[in-house]
Amino acid sequence: MKDPFEREIDYLRISVTDRCNLRCLYCMPDGIEKKTHDEILRDEELIEIVKESVKLGISKIRITGGEPLVRKGIYNLIKKISDVKGIKEVTITTNATLLNGNVKRLKEAGISRVNFSMDTLNTEKFQYITKSKLTLDYENLIKELIQYELLPIKINAVLLRGFNDMEIPEFIELADKYDLIIRFIELMPVGHLDFDHEKYYISKKEVLEKYQELDFYKKDIIADYYKVKGKKGIIGFINPISHKFCENCNRLRLTADGHMKPCLHNNNEVYVKDVDRNLLSDKIVEAINAKPKSHTLDESIDNRSDRPMNKIGG
Repeated sequence: MKDPFEREIDYLRISVTDRCNLRCLYCMPDGIEKKTHDEILRDEELIEIVKESVKLGISKIRITGGEPLVRKGIYNLIKKISDVKGIKEVTITTNATLLNGNVKRLKEAGISRVNFSMDTLNTEKFQYITKSKLTLDYENLIKELIQYELLPIKINAVLLRGFNDMEIPEFIELADKYDLIIRFIELMPVGHLDFDHEKYYISKKEVLEKYQELDFYKKDIIADYYKVKGKKGIIGFINPISHKFCENCNRLRLTADGHMKPCLHNNNEVYVKDVDRNLLSDKIVEAINAKPKSHTLDESIDNRSDRPMNKIGG
């Protein structure tokens, strides 16, 4: 189905939980209000929404959170989603701290690709930015993903001035070592967090001026990709504010508490939980028709969504 601006909407990002085992500074607010079990979509409700979405043209699903792997029964839920007739691809975005040793289970559940978040390669900095004592054995995880052919492997890192921008050469070496796609994401002001966006924001232009060995390679809907001569792997930049890609946006987002979000950076939502099955399709159509032409964060960061990222799912 097309939205009012003739964009074909075929991609649904499903947040299966607002909970996370990390507390990243730019993502999770202090004093988190967790949704109760009754407020979160049940497996049966999620499957019904997926089935109705497929009838309207959705064919690709991405599982997100919070941290999706903290949801009880997540592997069974993924299998149920992947078994829905008409779904061509199910992928997942995770912080990966619960993924080591479980890649085979993900593969068997129907996941075809994994994106995992890793803002730094330094253990102390990882624990600082995540406000946790957890670590991520990313090299063994990468090897496990390669073993089970969940490829290509994409690593997402939110670029933060003075925190991880000096690690870019190390990320380039990691991409070369395992032939990875590593994508640096522009810091987005999502939710009203106690976090100094202006202090940490750094543009792609600044990065390219400093690391001139990065040569333009290609682009897709959401990212520009670069390579370093003589090295494997790809370095990408996702810049939804400075180089927004709204004109090609093909997605809806379903929050864990049952709201369809037509736009990540917009407060407009359509409630689909507890909706009569006969009316569910109409609600999804309403969400598609509510997609704005573009977000307005490039005009003012005050136009941000009120929900923090853990309650949206990215």
